[in-house]
This record gives sequence, C-alpha cells and structure tokens, in this order.
Amino acid sequence: MSDWLTLTAARIAATATDDLRALVDVSSPSGDAAAAEAVIALAIERLPPGASIERVPCSSAGHADDLIARVRGTGAARIVLVGHVDTVVAHEHHAPLIADPAVPGRVVGSGSIDMKGGDVLALGVLRALAGRPQDFAEAALLLVTDEEWRLGGFAHTARFAGFDACLCFEAGELDAEGHDAVIVKRKAAGTVRVVATGRSAHSGANPDGGANALLALAAAAQAVAACHDPQGADHLTAVPTVMSAGGAFNVVPAAGELICDVRADRLGAIDRVLAAIPAEVGGATLVAENQRAWPGMDHRASMAPVLADAARRLGAPIVAGERGGASDASHFGDVVPFCVDGLGPLGGLAHAPGEYVVEGSLERRAKVALAVLEAILAAASVDA
Repeated sequence: MSDWLTLTAARIAATATDDLRALVDVSSPSGDAAAAEAVIALAIERLPPGASIERVPCSSAGHADDLIARVRGTGAARIVLVGHVDTVVAHEHHAPLIADPAVPGRVVGSGSIDMKGGDVLALGVLRALAGRPQDFAEAALLLVTDEEWRLGGFAHTARFAGFDACLCFEAGELDAEGHDAVIVKRKAAGTVRVVATGRSAHSGANPDGGANALLALAAAAQAVAACHDPQGADHLTAVPTVMSAGGAFNVVPAAGELICDVRADRLGAIDRVLAAIPAEVGGATLVAENQRAWPGMDHRASMAPVLADAARRLGAPIVAGERGGASDASHFGDVVPFCVDGLGPLGGLAHAPGEYVVEGSLERRAKVALAVLEAILAAASVDA
C-alpha cells in the first residue's frame, strides 16, 4: 500500500465522523427543498479549495437543484463521483447521529448509511484528487436531491457521457470471507402502477350493479406475482407492494391503484410484467404503466482487471459484488468505460430506525475507494 493511499485515507477518516454528523443532523427527506439546500451547503463547505460549483435542475420537479462540483487537472482522465443527500425518513422520525449505546464502534442516525456516509467519503476523495491534478483532466462530484423517491427519468446521463469512469458511494459491504466488496452489477428497476376504474353501487342493495375495482386490482396483483422468476434467465422479481381502493364499507369500490416493485437484469424484461396485466376484470378497466425505468448496470468485465490492480495497491482482496437494488450508478453504466458502486462505508438498517455506520470502516473504505480510483486512473491513461 502506497504512503499516499495510507495517509490520504487517514486524513479523510480524521474528519469523517464530524462531517457525517453535520450531514445527518439535518433531516432531509426527499422533496423538502429547504432541507436539501441545507445539506448541499454543508457539502459545499467541504469541497476542495478552487472547486467550481454548479447548481443544475433536479430530475424530479419540486426538489432543490442538484450540485455539481468540478476540479480541473492537467491530465487526461475524467471521473464523476456520485451520491445523494435525500433520505426516506420523515422529519418526525428523524434521528441525529449519536454513538450507538448498545454496540460500541457504531454511530446511528437517519440517512447515515444511505447515503450520507458515502457522501462524506466522496467529498474526501474529491479533496484527495485535487492534490493530484496531473492525474486527471476533470473530477466532478454529483450530489442529487431526489434519489430515494424519483419516479421519472435521470437528468444527468448525457452530461457525463464520454467520461472515463463513474464511482458511486452507496453503502459498502463485505463478502462471506470478510473481504471488502464493491458493486459492479445492478439490476434494472421498475415501479409498475396499475389504475383501476370500475363502477360504484350499493354493496348491500345492488352489489352486482357495480364493477369492483378492488377485485380487478387483486387480479392484477396475482398476474404480476405470477411473473416472479428470480431463478430465470432475467432474474426477474415482481412484487406487488401497495394497493388502495374504496372509500366506504358499503360501496362497491369504483377506483383504486396498485403499485408493484419489479426488477430484472434487463429493463426490457419488465415489459412482460406489463403485458401480463389484464385490461379488464369483471367490468372494471385496468391501465398499467412503468413509472420508474432505471437501467441495469453490468461492469463485471471492464472492472475485473481494475479491481485486480486495486487489490494489489490495497494489499488485500477487493471482491466484485452484485445487488438487486437500483442506484444512480445504473444511469452511467452505458456511457462510461468503468462504473463501480458500493464504495461507501459499512453499516446497515437503511431506511429503518437504528440505521448505522461502522465508524472504523470509514478509513477502511476510504482506502478501498482510493485504491479503486488509482487503478481506474491508471487504466484510463492506458486507454487514452
């Protein structure tokens, strides 16, 4: 392990917990523009001197503008580091960062692992890059404000097309042997919404005069669930998750909706879930659409030699991992030669009470991220 890697990781870790506390202590659920602005302001304070700052429209309406910070160098490679500042935790349930009273070595707080801990490491890596301008032409940090609840498209793919690499700092992990892992493959993700339109009637006096939207949605849910095939060629998972219909106990429901979470290796595989949903059930019509179309990411081949080099630099194995969950890295998979995710700290209970970061992993994962970065810079210089 090089002196630069060791010393730089220690430097990042020296302020990481304080930086994490500053970010976590601001409750920033998706959609709260003022809260997002507060977190972005804290991130800007932690940028390297001389970084340019650009605020660009978020992919989702009603959200605060996203942040792009850029550092210019004299080399050839162009790198984008990616994170998000929004959480799924409502203000009334927000917990500031504290030392875990039950488990030494953990810090707990809302959004700590998903993904403000990763944001802290991304900021540290950008500061580290600023000290090596000869190794890159441009290093950008993209922090978005809508990752957790985005349903539409992603606004930034074209902006970074032609970059050499995307490094995303979602939560890190270990493999079964305790080796550090990073993510080089993610599934495509869809959010299928089914709207039912039926006909109301009195459920006691004239039940057959109605067209029951709830029963139609139940049939749609069964049709979606029948597509579930995690062991199949596309590793398709199709899970109905939310259904609502009706407004009174004695009225045939005339309207309702069903939400389903669908994931697969290929985005196109989600189309067969849509095709399986009937257009009409018992006189009620069903209209289905995919509200969220996040592409898959598969950089197992391109990242294999990079991770071998990074492991040599780290002096320890770095394992290529896969996840079913989507992230913003997925949007860059088709436009950059090298794409890697899961560079954040270790932790758990994302989106849940007790969400935590393993404090000691901040330095450990900073080393992993820096080793991967050095290997990518080396590979990009060869390709150039």
